[in-house]
Amino acid sequence: MPDGTAPKKRSPRASGDGTPDQASSHTLLEGRLGYTLEPALAVRALTHRSYAYENGGLPTNERLEFLGDAVLSLVVTDTLYRVHPDLAEGQLAKLRAAVVNARALAGVARGLDLGRFVRLGRGEEGTGGRDKNSILADTLEAVLGAVYIDRGLDAASELIHRLFDPLIEASSNLGAGLDWKTSLQELTATAGIGVPEYGVTEEGPDHEKTFTATARVGGEAYGTGTGRSKKEAEQKAAETAWHAIREQYGSKDEDASTGSAPGARGGAAKGSETKSTGAAVRHQQLAGAQDTGTPNAGSTSGDEPDASGTAEPAPL
Repeated sequence: MPDGTAPKKRSPRASGDGTPDQASSHTLLEGRLGYTLEPALAVRALTHRSYAYENGGLPTNERLEFLGDAVLSLVVTDTLYRVHPDLAEGQLAKLRAAVVNARALAGVARGLDLGRFVRLGRGEEGTGGRDKNSILADTLEAVLGAVYIDRGLDAASELIHRLFDPLIEASSNLGAGLDWKTSLQELTATAGIGVPEYGVTEEGPDHEKTFTATARVGGEAYGTGTGRSKKEAEQKAAETAWHAIREQYGSKDEDASTGSAPGARGGAAKGSETKSTGAAVRHQQLAGAQDTGTPNAGSTSGDEPDASGTAEPAPL
């Protein structure tokens, strides 16, 4: 320019749909996943229907969510089948349901900070949609579906193991009801210290309430937990209390005191043995499951919304 003034620079990486720094956000998410996805596929995996409807009917992430749900169920089922060779079908199904449900998936999604990357409509944005269990769980499944489409079953399986093996291991310690409240009750009964009781407080507006629960046994507080619903907060408090009491009292009978499901010990430590399974075999399993139309017992679609509007796992 004649006066030597440098031209103004446009905002970096601004997308055509108005989403700021979209490419940079995808790079950050892909760094956490450990995989680089085809850009259009990554955008679709993160597009909630509320955003799509407000922007002229864009493609949503629902088809990828459907696919990711099937891939996740296959990998988790394959792992449980191999690491628990003595468990009956019914118990394996319960273990899978303890791992593949909306609340568990939402927890994994929060660990990735996935909510900040979701493309939401104004309505969902205004009602705390970025931290809703149902939206986080669905988006995580869509991302898994995108990894499967773009990188194949081996890559999707590796990612699922990395994200879900801790949950698979934890499920092996749960009692007959496969939830922490049941397990805590079994443990306290074995230790002879009383029946667990829960106190719950809540704060925040109706659309964004936070619940805090305290688990007490014999009048003593052993654990607290917070969540978007009373049920979630109580489960987290029970989990904390279970570990505290387990450490304090120990056990003469290991299996009885832990409240672990019969034959469900060893957890996901053995999960690494399944990672070498041939991709061709697992592709055949996936194709067979989809061709026969077999209902996916691990699907989160059966979860019903709790009082806060978020999805919770159906009672086992």
